[in-house]
Amino acid sequence: PNVGIVEVKDERLDRLVEVIHPKSVVYTTVSFTDIAGLVKGASKGEGLGNQFLSHIRDVDAIIEVVRCFDDPNIVHVEGSVDPRRDVEEINLELILADMEVIEKRIPKVEKKATLRVDEDSLLEYNLLNKIKEGLLKGIPSRLLTYDEKELPILKTLQLLTLKPILYVANISEKDLHKDNPYVNSLKELAKNESSEVVVISSLLEEDLIDLDNEDRILFMEDLGMEKSGLDELIEKAYKLLGLQTFFTAGEKECRAWTFKKGMKAPQTAGIIHSDFERGFIRAETISYDDFLKYGTLQKAKDNGKMRSEGKEYVVQDGDIMLFRFNV
Repeated sequence: PNVGIVEVKDERLDRLVEVIHPKSVVYTTVSFTDIAGLVKGASKGEGLGNQFLSHIRDVDAIIEVVRCFDDPNIVHVEGSVDPRRDVEEINLELILADMEVIEKRIPKVEKKATLRVDEDSLLEYNLLNKIKEGLLKGIPSRLLTYDEKELPILKTLQLLTLKPILYVANISEKDLHKDNPYVNSLKELAKNESSEVVVISSLLEEDLIDLDNEDRILFMEDLGMEKSGLDELIEKAYKLLGLQTFFTAGEKECRAWTFKKGMKAPQTAGIIHSDFERGFIRAETISYDDFLKYGTLQKAKDNGKMRSEGKEYVVQDGDIMLFRFNV
């Protein structure tokens, strides 16, 4: 697999940089693992087979790039373009791979569960059978509901169908603002499983990458694009994974940091350095909206908008933070 590290463009960080003029700027990043296309029978070793599936186990979310354009010069492995069929084939391979994991695991806990040796075995046995029943009906494990006791066991299974999915409809440049029946079909399928679809033209994105910032903006304006497909993909991937951004800002460096929604101040401090979390005292915090309202961090502070937050503070998206610690 090819791994691409992509900077997450953030207008909020750009605004901080305009005001502070730091010596360096560091955007947060997203890592995309590009894996060769999955073919029918991968769960049984066809194509890249299990090697392919092992690469998927290491990612946090799956992005399925689905062909939504006609081109006689580009042969489709199935001989025709049909996004719904392609998605169902991929998802079936993931279900079959998970079924193998479940069926190997059930006999290992069945005896203990039947004899009620311990509560954990019974809990796992019931969970495995619930997932198996869902998979047999074609229901991915991510669409089932679980209670809190089941979640730790679920995590150890490393199921492929548990990973959140985002669909990318790959269209041709000429279809950019047109109604596309392939895309509509994909959106309908995604809606039924509460997933989202990002529409991009991969050839167009390739052209955009080669341009400098000024030319890119002009090119996008000519095409009536507010943002690039890649930027939209990053935003949707962020949302899918429950990720948010906080900032650190000073004359030496302005930087964006990624954290999981719901994290408390000491945990986010630990993202910067483990010592920050270990010796956490407090987090001096200004919201991005207050910074924007007053124009500078100092003016926001002078107007009483700098808060001193303790260990129980749940960090908010866009917080500008200075951590005080002692080790």
